[in-house]
Amino acid sequence: MSSEIVTDPGDERVFHPAEEPHHPEGHSTPLGFWIYLMSDCLIFAILFATFGVLGTRYAGGPDPKELFDLPLVALNTAMLLISSITYGFAMLQMHEGNQKGTIKWLGITAAFGAAFLCIELYEFSHMIHEGAGPGRSAFLSAFFTLVGTHGLHVTFGLVWLAVLVVQVRKHGLTLANQRRINCLSLFWHFLDVIWIGVFTFVYLMGMI
Repeated sequence: MSSEIVTDPGDERVFHPAEEPHHPEGHSTPLGFWIYLMSDCLIFAILFATFGVLGTRYAGGPDPKELFDLPLVALNTAMLLISSITYGFAMLQMHEGNQKGTIKWLGITAAFGAAFLCIELYEFSHMIHEGAGPGRSAFLSAFFTLVGTHGLHVTFGLVWLAVLVVQVRKHGLTLANQRRINCLSLFWHFLDVIWIGVFTFVYLMGMI
Protein backbone atom coordinates (compact mmCIF):
# COMPACT_ATOMS: atom_id res chain seq x y z
CA MET A 1 0.00 0.00 0.00
CA SER A 2 1.58 3.27 -1.10
CA SER A 3 1.37 6.29 1.15
CA GLU A 4 2.54 9.83 1.52
CA ILE A 5 5.02 10.37 4.34
CA VAL A 6 5.27 13.64 6.22
CA THR A 7 8.03 14.21 8.75
CA ASP A 8 7.69 16.64 11.62
CA PRO A 9 10.42 18.43 13.59
CA GLY A 10 10.50 15.55 16.08
CA ASP A 11 11.31 13.17 13.21
CA GLU A 12 8.05 11.26 13.78
CA ARG A 13 6.49 9.89 10.62
CA VAL A 14 2.81 10.42 9.83
CA PHE A 15 1.30 8.21 7.14
CA HIS A 16 -1.58 9.17 4.92
CA PRO A 17 -2.76 6.18 2.84
CA ALA A 18 -2.96 7.11 -0.83
CA GLU A 19 -4.64 3.88 -1.93
CA GLU A 20 -7.45 1.64 -0.76
CA PRO A 21 -5.86 -0.80 1.73
CA HIS A 22 -6.06 -4.49 0.96
CA HIS A 23 -8.74 -6.37 2.87
CA PRO A 24 -9.12 -10.14 3.27
CA GLU A 25 -11.86 -11.84 1.31
CA GLY A 26 -15.27 -10.83 2.71
CA HIS A 27 -13.88 -7.87 4.66
CA SER A 28 -14.00 -4.25 3.58
CA THR A 29 -14.50 -0.72 4.86
CA PRO A 30 -17.98 -0.42 3.24
CA LEU A 31 -19.07 -3.67 4.89
CA GLY A 32 -17.85 -2.50 8.29
CA PHE A 33 -19.54 0.85 7.84
CA TRP A 34 -22.84 -0.79 6.90
CA ILE A 35 -22.60 -2.86 10.08
CA TYR A 36 -22.08 0.37 12.04
CA LEU A 37 -25.14 1.96 10.37
CA MET A 38 -27.24 -1.08 11.30
CA SER A 39 -26.18 -0.69 14.93
CA ASP A 40 -27.16 2.98 14.73
CA CYS A 41 -30.54 1.91 13.33
CA LEU A 42 -31.05 -0.18 16.47
CA ILE A 43 -30.29 2.83 18.67
CA PHE A 44 -32.83 4.99 16.88
CA ALA A 45 -35.38 2.16 16.83
CA ILE A 46 -35.13 2.02 20.62
CA LEU A 47 -35.52 5.80 20.88
CA PHE A 48 -38.54 5.80 18.56
CA ALA A 49 -40.10 2.97 20.58
CA THR A 50 -39.46 4.89 23.80
CA PHE A 51 -41.11 7.98 22.36
CA GLY A 52 -44.03 5.85 21.18
CA VAL A 53 -44.61 4.73 24.77
CA LEU A 54 -43.96 8.05 26.52
CA GLY A 55 -45.12 10.47 23.82
CA THR A 56 -48.52 11.02 25.43
CA ARG A 57 -47.32 11.31 29.05
CA TYR A 58 -47.57 15.07 29.49
CA ALA A 59 -47.77 15.11 33.32
CA GLY A 60 -50.14 18.07 33.14
CA GLY A 61 -47.60 20.02 31.09
CA PRO A 62 -47.64 21.32 27.52
CA ASP A 63 -48.44 18.98 24.64
CA PRO A 64 -47.06 19.04 21.06
CA LYS A 65 -49.75 21.41 19.78
CA GLU A 66 -48.70 23.99 22.35
CA LEU A 67 -44.96 23.54 21.80
CA PHE A 68 -44.20 22.77 18.17
CA ASP A 69 -43.79 25.48 15.55
CA LEU A 70 -44.50 23.38 12.46
CA PRO A 71 -43.41 25.98 9.85
CA LEU A 72 -40.06 26.31 11.64
CA VAL A 73 -39.65 22.53 11.76
CA ALA A 74 -40.56 22.31 8.07
CA LEU A 75 -37.85 24.88 7.30
CA ASN A 76 -35.39 22.86 9.35
CA THR A 77 -36.36 19.72 7.45
CA ALA A 78 -35.76 21.54 4.16
CA MET A 79 -32.25 22.51 5.32
CA LEU A 80 -31.30 18.87 5.91
CA LEU A 81 -32.93 17.55 2.75
CA ILE A 82 -31.21 20.20 0.62
CA SER A 83 -27.89 19.27 2.25
CA SER A 84 -28.44 15.72 1.01
CA ILE A 85 -28.85 17.04 -2.54
CA THR A 86 -25.71 19.17 -2.31
CA TYR A 87 -23.78 16.15 -1.03
CA GLY A 88 -24.93 14.33 -4.15
CA PHE A 89 -23.36 17.13 -6.24
CA ALA A 90 -20.13 16.66 -4.27
CA MET A 91 -20.18 12.96 -5.15
CA LEU A 92 -20.66 13.79 -8.84
CA GLN A 93 -17.69 16.17 -8.73
CA MET A 94 -15.61 13.52 -6.99
CA HIS A 95 -16.36 10.94 -9.69
CA GLU A 96 -15.33 13.50 -12.32
CA GLY A 97 -12.04 14.03 -10.50
CA ASN A 98 -12.81 17.69 -9.79
CA GLN A 99 -11.11 18.43 -6.46
CA LYS A 100 -12.19 22.09 -6.21
CA GLY A 101 -15.79 21.22 -7.10
CA THR A 102 -15.86 18.46 -4.50
CA ILE A 103 -14.57 20.78 -1.79
CA LYS A 104 -17.05 23.50 -2.81
CA TRP A 105 -20.10 21.22 -2.58
CA LEU A 106 -18.90 19.64 0.67
CA GLY A 107 -18.64 23.16 2.09
CA ILE A 108 -22.16 24.01 0.91
CA THR A 109 -23.41 20.78 2.49
CA ALA A 110 -21.76 21.75 5.76
CA ALA A 111 -23.44 25.18 5.62
CA PHE A 112 -26.91 23.64 5.29
CA GLY A 113 -26.11 21.13 8.03
CA ALA A 114 -24.98 23.95 10.32
CA ALA A 115 -28.20 25.87 9.55
CA PHE A 116 -30.19 22.77 10.53
CA LEU A 117 -28.34 22.57 13.85
CA CYS A 118 -28.80 26.28 14.58
CA ILE A 119 -32.57 26.06 14.05
CA GLU A 120 -32.76 22.96 16.22
CA LEU A 121 -30.78 24.62 19.02
CA TYR A 122 -33.08 27.65 18.78
CA GLU A 123 -36.10 25.36 19.14
CA PHE A 124 -34.57 23.65 22.16
CA SER A 125 -33.63 26.91 23.87
CA HIS A 126 -37.09 28.39 23.24
CA MET A 127 -38.81 25.33 24.73
CA ILE A 128 -36.56 25.33 27.77
CA HIS A 129 -37.12 29.07 28.22
CA GLU A 130 -40.87 28.39 28.22
CA GLY A 131 -40.40 25.86 31.02
CA ALA A 132 -40.69 22.82 28.73
CA GLY A 133 -37.32 21.28 29.46
CA PRO A 134 -36.54 17.55 29.37
CA GLY A 135 -37.35 17.18 33.07
CA ARG A 136 -40.89 18.58 32.74
CA SER A 137 -42.58 15.36 31.60
CA ALA A 138 -41.90 11.91 30.16
CA PHE A 139 -42.99 13.21 26.75
CA LEU A 140 -40.37 15.96 26.82
CA SER A 141 -37.68 13.60 28.11
CA ALA A 142 -38.31 11.24 25.20
CA PHE A 143 -38.51 14.15 22.74
CA PHE A 144 -35.21 15.76 23.77
CA THR A 145 -33.46 12.38 23.83
CA LEU A 146 -34.62 11.35 20.35
CA VAL A 147 -34.20 14.70 18.59
CA GLY A 148 -31.03 15.52 20.53
CA THR A 149 -29.41 12.21 19.60
CA HIS A 150 -30.11 12.92 15.94
CA GLY A 151 -28.67 16.44 16.34
CA LEU A 152 -25.56 14.95 17.95
CA HIS A 153 -25.12 12.71 14.90
CA VAL A 154 -25.40 15.74 12.62
CA THR A 155 -22.73 17.47 14.72
CA PHE A 156 -20.39 14.51 14.30
CA GLY A 157 -21.16 14.54 10.57
CA LEU A 158 -20.17 18.22 10.35
CA VAL A 159 -16.88 17.51 12.13
CA TRP A 160 -16.26 14.64 9.72
CA LEU A 161 -17.06 16.95 6.78
CA ALA A 162 -14.55 19.53 8.01
CA VAL A 163 -11.83 16.90 8.38
CA LEU A 164 -12.59 15.56 4.90
CA VAL A 165 -12.32 19.02 3.33
CA VAL A 166 -8.87 19.44 4.94
CA GLN A 167 -7.78 15.98 3.76
CA VAL A 168 -8.98 16.52 0.19
CA ARG A 169 -7.40 19.98 0.03
CA LYS A 170 -4.09 18.63 1.33
CA HIS A 171 -3.87 15.23 -0.39
CA GLY A 172 -6.34 15.44 -3.26
CA LEU A 173 -8.94 12.88 -4.34
CA THR A 174 -6.89 9.83 -3.45
CA LEU A 175 -8.60 6.44 -3.31
CA ALA A 176 -8.54 6.63 0.49
CA ASN A 177 -10.24 10.03 0.48
CA GLN A 178 -12.83 8.85 -2.04
CA ARG A 179 -13.58 5.91 0.25
CA ARG A 180 -14.06 8.29 3.17
CA ILE A 181 -16.35 10.56 1.14
CA ASN A 182 -18.42 7.53 0.14
CA CYS A 183 -18.76 6.43 3.77
CA LEU A 184 -19.81 9.90 4.89
CA SER A 185 -22.35 9.94 2.05
CA LEU A 186 -23.99 6.83 3.52
CA PHE A 187 -23.96 8.40 6.97
CA TRP A 188 -25.38 11.74 5.80
CA HIS A 189 -28.23 10.17 3.82
CA PHE A 190 -28.94 7.89 6.78
CA LEU A 191 -29.42 10.99 8.95
CA ASP A 192 -31.90 12.33 6.38
CA VAL A 193 -33.94 9.14 6.51
CA ILE A 194 -33.98 9.19 10.33
CA TRP A 195 -35.06 12.84 10.34
CA ILE A 196 -37.96 12.12 7.98
CA GLY A 197 -39.08 9.56 10.57
CA VAL A 198 -38.70 12.13 13.35
CA PHE A 199 -40.58 14.79 11.41
CA THR A 200 -43.45 12.40 10.64
CA PHE A 201 -43.68 10.45 13.88
CA VAL A 202 -42.87 13.20 16.39
CA TYR A 203 -43.96 16.48 14.82
CA LEU A 204 -46.72 15.72 12.31
CA MET A 205 -48.43 13.02 14.36
CA GLY A 206 -48.04 15.19 17.47
CA MET A 207 -49.95 18.00 15.77
CA ILE A 208 -52.84 15.75 14.67
